[in-house]
Amino acid sequence: MKEVRDNCGIFGLYSQFPAVFDIYNGIDFLQHRGQEYCGIATYDQHVRQVTHHGKVGNSFTEQDLLYLTGNWGIGHVSLWERQPMAWQSRLGNISLAFSGNVINADEMIAAMKDQGHSFYRGYNIEVIAKTIMEADDMVTGIAALAERIKGAYSLVVLAAEGIYATRDVYGFRPLILGKNGTRFAVSSESRAIQNLDMDIVRDVRPGEIVLINAEGFHTLKQLPSPRKAHCPFEWAYTASIDSIIDGLYVQEARNHLGQALAQRDIDEKDVEVDIVAPVPMSGIGHALGYHQRSQIRYQDVFLYNRYADRSYTQSSQIAREKMAKRKISVLKYAVEGKRIVICDDSIVRGTQIQDKVRDLKKAGAKEVHVRIACPPLLYPCDFGVSTRTMEELAARQCFPSGNISCIDDLRKLEDWIAGQIDADSVKYNSIDAFVTAIGIPRGDLCLKCWDGIRPLLP
Repeated sequence: MKEVRDNCGIFGLYSQFPAVFDIYNGIDFLQHRGQEYCGIATYDQHVRQVTHHGKVGNSFTEQDLLYLTGNWGIGHVSLWERQPMAWQSRLGNISLAFSGNVINADEMIAAMKDQGHSFYRGYNIEVIAKTIMEADDMVTGIAALAERIKGAYSLVVLAAEGIYATRDVYGFRPLILGKNGTRFAVSSESRAIQNLDMDIVRDVRPGEIVLINAEGFHTLKQLPSPRKAHCPFEWAYTASIDSIIDGLYVQEARNHLGQALAQRDIDEKDVEVDIVAPVPMSGIGHALGYHQRSQIRYQDVFLYNRYADRSYTQSSQIAREKMAKRKISVLKYAVEGKRIVICDDSIVRGTQIQDKVRDLKKAGAKEVHVRIACPPLLYPCDFGVSTRTMEELAARQCFPSGNISCIDDLRKLEDWIAGQIDADSVKYNSIDAFVTAIGIPRGDLCLKCWDGIRPLLP
């Protein structure tokens, strides 16, 4: 299977005043979702658009922001490609940005080429745009995505009449609406809305097509939704801890996941430790939950370099390992002579957590016990999280079949992983424990990266 190449965030805003500075700040608040590319498009008689290779705060110049006139627009941050992308079409002058992954993109591109279409680079967003532009009107075109595209998408389309926003019929990727007075926004995460002093209105429903204009939000069409399939990784890792997604606070979810890990240790009575610590930053919520349930002292053992990026969302393994080295150093004073539980969100290859365990022991830790909020990653993600190929997943090396069917299998894997990363013990949340902890029905989640079962697609 080819590597999934998407990790990104989208933002749109309609205002009675120039929109660019709010859009700029909105995508800056989503920077954790992708650090390689950023872009803004605004509408002022026609689409004005600027994209950059780099981070939001370092890339946009004063001249860029002065150029991007207009009272409504969209923005994007990405790990893999420049967005938004603009087209002149029979639907007008439009610009699009999306978050997700089109599984059947190669198949669709081949069919479109046979029909005479040409492509710039074969990006997913090109497939989406051309599908929409084949229709006689915007709503029909957006609705056609549900029939023709296999995969996940949260999408914003900038047009003369406003901003169209939609979410695939399964709701894989999050998308939230917010407002304040005459400002109306749509965002991949609520943190961008809240930090612009706007109120959260609601999540865009799976399969809903919304138009945002001077009068607010208008549902133009509601497509049938076979089921919800929200990505649980949003709550465990991807989203910022100050966000709320589909009614569940990310901080609350991570605390509950950490509490579940602690409860298992309490029930099994096989670990005695002095402190519990996070692997910053995503491990903080999990470690706090572990501390709350266990009453074991919470202590930082790593110093986080606030100027480093997220190592998981780097574009290559070499870049990920370099960033992991840059972003965390050990606090020797807090570690020496201690038996430590460290909490993290997941283990992919295992190399980064191995380095952290070794660094702690080198600094004098007596024992290091690793607790992982997510179940073992056994399958790559098809729907837009940048997990790797099957061969790169550490858990697959122990269970080549990808089938962990009972608690004994889980314990066998945990013992094997502990040996691989030099930890005194490793424990994961099981799938059942994860689902119970976050409180969302199992049937409303996509668990494919853990159990291999892909939600039914068109």
